[in-house]
Amino acid sequence: MEALDLARWQFGITTVYHFIFVPLTIGLSLLVAMMQTVAVRSKDPVRKDAWTRLTKFFGSMLIVNFGIGIATGIVQEFQFGMNWSEYARYVGDVFGAPLALEGLLAFFLESVFLGLWIFGWNKLPEKIHLLTIWMVAIGTMLSAYFIIAANSFMQHPVGAMLNPETGRAELDPSQGSILSVLTNVTTLAAFPHVISGAWLVAAAFVTGVAGWHMVRHHNKARQLGLDSVDGAEHNLMSRNVFRPAVRFGVVAMFVSAVVLVISGDFQAKIMFEQQPMKMASAEALCETQSGAPFSILTVGGPNAFEADCESVTHLIEVPYVTSILATYDPGATLQGVDDLNAQYKEQFGETTTDIFGNEVEADYRPNLFVTYWSFRLMIGLAAFSAIVAFWALWVTRGKGENARTTGSKAFAWFTVLAIPMPFLANSAGWVFTEMGRQPWVVHPNPLDPTVRLMTIQGVSSNPGWMVLTSLVTFTLLYGVLAVVWFYLMRKAALKGIPIPQRDEQTDELDTPAISFGY
Repeated sequence: MEALDLARWQFGITTVYHFIFVPLTIGLSLLVAMMQTVAVRSKDPVRKDAWTRLTKFFGSMLIVNFGIGIATGIVQEFQFGMNWSEYARYVGDVFGAPLALEGLLAFFLESVFLGLWIFGWNKLPEKIHLLTIWMVAIGTMLSAYFIIAANSFMQHPVGAMLNPETGRAELDPSQGSILSVLTNVTTLAAFPHVISGAWLVAAAFVTGVAGWHMVRHHNKARQLGLDSVDGAEHNLMSRNVFRPAVRFGVVAMFVSAVVLVISGDFQAKIMFEQQPMKMASAEALCETQSGAPFSILTVGGPNAFEADCESVTHLIEVPYVTSILATYDPGATLQGVDDLNAQYKEQFGETTTDIFGNEVEADYRPNLFVTYWSFRLMIGLAAFSAIVAFWALWVTRGKGENARTTGSKAFAWFTVLAIPMPFLANSAGWVFTEMGRQPWVVHPNPLDPTVRLMTIQGVSSNPGWMVLTSLVTFTLLYGVLAVVWFYLMRKAALKGIPIPQRDEQTDELDTPAISFGY
């Protein structure tokens, strides 16, 4: 494999791996902040105690996830200098600005206030302490916004011009400069979609973990007998602690799903205008077509893993859906992959020059197999969350004395099975976003295509063995971190919440601190 392929594999592996932790941190910080808000505002001491325990329980897992997310995220920015130095040279004056804002504003904000939140229990005033976790949640979303702004510039460059003397892209004051980059329409469309995806990840996580413990305490209560002291305590844990957490997670899932659908629809319209090739490759639409259908199943021939339209066969299709996704018009005409490729060759040239000055044939088609199936995985994996949400609402129906819990082991296992599905859907979405942009690392703006860069022109001139060495090293290191992360998260999740005990002298419930047994 050439250095370019190895560099792309390394960036893909480290990015997808890092993004396992990002959405859970973003979503869980908000949900934990909401849990603590419920606890602080509760007048009923039993309810207050339950939500405080839930806050600390899920907060302990937020801490673990945040720490490993930092360790894996540092590598991301170093790669721009190591493997993609030509890209950094070309667009660093623009791309570096939102990254600097992310580090100076968002990261320090969330990390400082997370420290205050961790060590401020029973030391800071209750409402001030609550404010710290909200600042963490705000910081994580700010961090996401600046990163998305940087990525959106790669998808749709605005606010910049090409300096012919230096051959570099620079911020252009006449176009609004950094403000244009931060208010890029692509950023404004992508941000709510990414954030709502993070909420779905965290909501599924809360629902899955709480659902497991609700079933466990329900069955333990029946096993010991509801009339016994221990049985009654397990029943209260199931009904008063984990059942509310399950329903809280389900509500968050529904809210995130609504925002996901609306923002995703908006993104599809923008994608059709800015990157019609990506829209066509999402459907593997090879020929220009009016009233383009949406295929449920497509198979390929011997060249199915390449950008080869001759091997694509659509088996099951839903009429007009792709045209509706792109324009709301069921009869709209969408350009096909082959026609767009011919158009781009005429516009940008049939050949291009790599970093060594070699002239190579230009192919403006992305990998159809990856774009087609990653787009469908992004959508299809959300079905698990929908099933869990409706199932959880059914088994926990009722209010007051009629509120129900369940001892269904099938429900418990399915909630656990559904936890990784939004993670995978998020990763599939990013694979589609980045692979669908190929062969561009900076996709040309249709209105002003002067600022553009092909992937083949952005890689460093490192020898292949050097990139391979770092690729193997990072992959093995990340494998070890994956085991550590899974062990710590599983340990914290299985630990559950201790049954509250009353102090004989004060008659108050004990409230354990966040565990640091990591």
